[in-house]
Amino acid sequence: MSKTRLAQAVALATLGASLTLPSLAYAEFIEDSKASLELRNFYFNRDLRHTTATQQSKREEWAQGFIFKAESGFTEGTVGFGLDAYAGLGLKLDSSDDRAGSNLLPSSFSDEGPGEYSEATATFKARASKTVLKIGGLMPKLPSVSANDSRLLPQNFLGGHLNSQEIAGLTVDAGQLKETNQRDSSDFQDLSLNSLGGIRNFNAASKGEGDDFNFAGLSYKWQDNLTTSYHYGELEELYKQHIFNVVHVLPIADKQSLKTDLRYARTTDDGSSNIDNNYFGAMFTYALSGHSFALGYQKMSGDTGFAYLNGTDPFLVNYVQIGDFANKDETSWQARYDFNFASIGIPGLTFMTRYISGDNIDRGSALSEGKEWERNMDIGYVVQEGALKNLGVKWRNATVRSDGLGELDENRLIVSYTIPLL
Repeated sequence: MSKTRLAQAVALATLGASLTLPSLAYAEFIEDSKASLELRNFYFNRDLRHTTATQQSKREEWAQGFIFKAESGFTEGTVGFGLDAYAGLGLKLDSSDDRAGSNLLPSSFSDEGPGEYSEATATFKARASKTVLKIGGLMPKLPSVSANDSRLLPQNFLGGHLNSQEIAGLTVDAGQLKETNQRDSSDFQDLSLNSLGGIRNFNAASKGEGDDFNFAGLSYKWQDNLTTSYHYGELEELYKQHIFNVVHVLPIADKQSLKTDLRYARTTDDGSSNIDNNYFGAMFTYALSGHSFALGYQKMSGDTGFAYLNGTDPFLVNYVQIGDFANKDETSWQARYDFNFASIGIPGLTFMTRYISGDNIDRGSALSEGKEWERNMDIGYVVQEGALKNLGVKWRNATVRSDGLGELDENRLIVSYTIPLL
């Protein structure tokens, strides 16, 4: 873990709070505390069918993760204080030089990496009324920045985040991120930009990295079935992004509804890049008892593809297991089906399948228009009761045929078990 000024400040704040707590009324601090340990066993296999004899043909690794999370309550008083903690440990079970690079471990092709890696953060928090400020380790889930948790250990950040819900129905978010710890790393690094979709950085010295990521957002729940939001994100000197979202759920009959999710984003450069993108996305989901049928549409326009922080989950309706369908001028469609077996008396068992097709990709004047498609299937089960309660098993399968990504066949098998400690 890098010794940044922010990390040092967090450590000092945490130490100061811990020394102060004994003199405060801390009943709620203890009573509202919770902690858990997740054991995550992850097998990853990606067949790179398009490669030649001199290139990597397969990424295949197996690893065991341990994820500890603890959240305290708040001390009593007008302003309450608290502490959160996160620690992660990843252990290599199987890898090799020619199969590395799955993002489960700090490894890449021709270098299988270390046998283990670890990370830890602390978060100091303060609450006044319905406003909470957090400083230190963060895992935000916002349209402007969403930490990725699709491998062995989750992506996390160092920074500050203010969340306020003082007005009924209105949620306000604002903050700044300084560094990120990627899902396959134990070190904090500077924030960087994804480099797909024709995006270029004109400042070679920065290597596509920005000092700070500033974000702010407003979300208002007009009724139980209607929410609108606006979010802003800015990676200094690289891009500025405005995101609008409308979500409406129309009740049709008993156990029937139609959900509409509309998204628009305008992204421009911030001085040192060529970023210029308009994004429109729409997802319509019809739910009937345990069934869900969805249709999605996504359109990119402008001089580049969609910009987002490297490693994060972009706010796109067609961002799926492998692809994001966010290339320059790309238009894509999605058809999706979900079934929750709880509707027929088997709680904990779920199934999902979807197909996404994209075309009209601008690959430059020397290349023809690009196309791609991806097919996903997930089957998961979580034990609901008994000695193995919270034990989850999930199989994720994907097939990709893309002019940009090539031909990929992928399988992931994830076994997780969450143990409540408090």
